[in-house]
Amino acid sequence: MEAEVAALAARIQADEGRLDLLVNDIWGGDELIDWGAPFWKQDIATMRGLVDQALFSHWITARHFAPMMVAANRGLIVEVTDGSDPGYRGTLLYDFIKAGLIRLAYGMAWDLATTRVTALALSPGFLRSEAMLERFGVAEANWRDGVAQDPDFAESETPRYVGRAVAALAADPNLRARAGGAYFTADLAEEYGFTDVDGRRPHFWKSVLARLEPELASGAELSPWARLHASGRYQKLHPSPGHADGARALAARLGWKRLGAGLQPVGGL
Repeated sequence: MEAEVAALAARIQADEGRLDLLVNDIWGGDELIDWGAPFWKQDIATMRGLVDQALFSHWITARHFAPMMVAANRGLIVEVTDGSDPGYRGTLLYDFIKAGLIRLAYGMAWDLATTRVTALALSPGFLRSEAMLERFGVAEANWRDGVAQDPDFAESETPRYVGRAVAALAADPNLRARAGGAYFTADLAEEYGFTDVDGRRPHFWKSVLARLEPELASGAELSPWARLHASGRYQKLHPSPGHADGARALAARLGWKRLGAGLQPVGGL
């Protein structure tokens, strides 16, 4: 694979003489991860293969395409990941890869700090990809029929939404100020003013919170959906100092009292 990437880079250099934008978005792992299994029950061959496929492939591509950008002293490298928050994504293999992509963008930004090339990470929300449409048994034309199976699907977004985020970033004259950061498509849509193809601005996490907060405030036993999302939100947010109070409230609502120091919010429980 690396030889093919190097050959493509050489061809672009010969044919065009420049590269302004590189978007690394290689995944294909949804069917390979045992989402409910702890790390000690994961298959090693699957782990190694998916890290190569969905993480190291990004590194290889950036390694062979960045020299054109550095030579021209301009360009944007986007690492497409999942989530812009520093916490855990629920299962170790998935978290390792997606957090690794954020770290890859961060590290590349440091190496590129003396150039005019910018590296950053970008996350879609609930992506309504072809694979997801197939999973729900719908097409783009009738995608809303999938909401009956999962209400969260109502806030799904097309791949063009994240594409428009890339375009907005690339056109931003102050792009360099974003180097090394991780950003959420829906937040950028509000900031830059773009929409998805249907004119909406879906924001997955805002919609989840709108459904979750009444359950959290009710004092009743949490539904399985609410417990899943409350747990996931805590895991994502607890390392962030700005979310410490909210994380403590989530831990209390979930009944989590004996978490280790590294799993607690900043300032402790």
